[in-house]
Amino acid sequence: MQYLDLALNTAEQLGAAYADIRIQKTTKQQIYLQNLSLKHTSNQILEGYGIRVFHDGAWGFAHSSVFSNDAIVSTVQRAVQIAKLSATAKRGNGMSLAPERSYIADYSTPMQIDPFAIPLSEKIDLMMEVNRTMLAFDGIKQALFYLIMNKDEKLFASTLGTRLNITTAFIDPMITAVAVCDGDSQSRTFDEGGRAVGWEWIESLNLLDKAKQIAEEALIKVKADNLGAEQRRSLILDPNHLGLTMHESVGHPTELDRVLGWEADFAGISFATPEKLKNYQYGSQIVNFMGDNTLAEGLATAGFDDDGVPGQKWHIIKDGILNEYGTTRETAPEIGLNYSRGCNRATNYFDQPINRIPNLYLLPGTKALTPGELIADTEDGVYIQGRGSFSIDQHRVNFQFGGDFFWEIKNGKLIRPLKKVLYKSSNPEFWNACDAICDERFWKPFGVINCGKGQPGQTGRMTHGSAPARFRNIRVGGSQ
Repeated sequence: MQYLDLALNTAEQLGAAYADIRIQKTTKQQIYLQNLSLKHTSNQILEGYGIRVFHDGAWGFAHSSVFSNDAIVSTVQRAVQIAKLSATAKRGNGMSLAPERSYIADYSTPMQIDPFAIPLSEKIDLMMEVNRTMLAFDGIKQALFYLIMNKDEKLFASTLGTRLNITTAFIDPMITAVAVCDGDSQSRTFDEGGRAVGWEWIESLNLLDKAKQIAEEALIKVKADNLGAEQRRSLILDPNHLGLTMHESVGHPTELDRVLGWEADFAGISFATPEKLKNYQYGSQIVNFMGDNTLAEGLATAGFDDDGVPGQKWHIIKDGILNEYGTTRETAPEIGLNYSRGCNRATNYFDQPINRIPNLYLLPGTKALTPGELIADTEDGVYIQGRGSFSIDQHRVNFQFGGDFFWEIKNGKLIRPLKKVLYKSSNPEFWNACDAICDERFWKPFGVINCGKGQPGQTGRMTHGSAPARFRNIRVGGSQ
């Protein structure tokens, strides 16, 4: 705690209007198996601190991994110097920060079994057995298993009087089977994108059963038909697939820094500009998106963000209308808001926090509806499971998505498996075409652990979710 107080006292003595320090230890383990060969393991620990100061309407940020009184003071001095230099390029009076109160709190990701307490040999034995199960199927030529575990331990303090002790963790297992037949190869992947849980989640997944399923589906997929020419069809999309679609077409366009044009890396700015708030028909009336940094097992759930703002839950799209953004203490005042929604997060200690997508999910339908009933009510369409390729333009308007597994629907029945399917649409066409969403019994989360943003680049994480949903009259066709 002496370092926290020293940093903040030094910043105030140097004239900072606000300052905070984040001491962070990140522990990461990655294991990669290809077939029955262990290709890569890594155990990484990064520990240090980042110090922000707000001076004369501008930010300064500096970091160090040296823990001593002299190093702390020197890092604060560098941050103040950077803030002063930044202030020479400010617009008008510079930035302002949304007001916030102080907090003294602890938060830890709930878990029963610490994944880092499981011996490496036990993890590799499980992964080998999973790959062995996939390779036992004739025609499966490659089996891949990639496992990531991450823990962040943070101490945060600010000149507001906030003192936070936060520990967050996540696990992400991904297994892939590759089938080869008649000159073609196709893959099928089990990937739920990561979850803020302990090793007990891995034990509950029945990965050997999942291995059999994806091996069988890879063999079905490699022998499947192509869809043919692009036509207007109905789409039924599963939660795993919709996680990526909403991430790119709703999550990023509603980050306020992109809206303001401050951020344009990795697919540009946003069409969802402030004059559209409360009046823009983003989707049909049944489309409701929540920002929710209190979501259980959510990857962006950490108690507080890196501004020291508590996790919150709010409508980003309400009854189809653009309602609000994901905001931070520095972006919110730019559109006249006097509060932050707590979306400022950094990846490592040496990263400056930036405006991030919150846990963002589509609310389930309010009427009882099963996936089977949804398919039975569809005359001509395609059912897509899992993630595939994607592309989106620089304003987050026009986009194209693939998937991982596909079925053609005719007269309310799944009639044949397909491969190499793509659909093309745009905001607001796509979300306004949503005419049915299954009920809460079928809602599932999907995590993202590698959301790229910023320069220097950072990888953020957040959880999406939905129930299966239908979209009418979308351009759908086969690729080569």
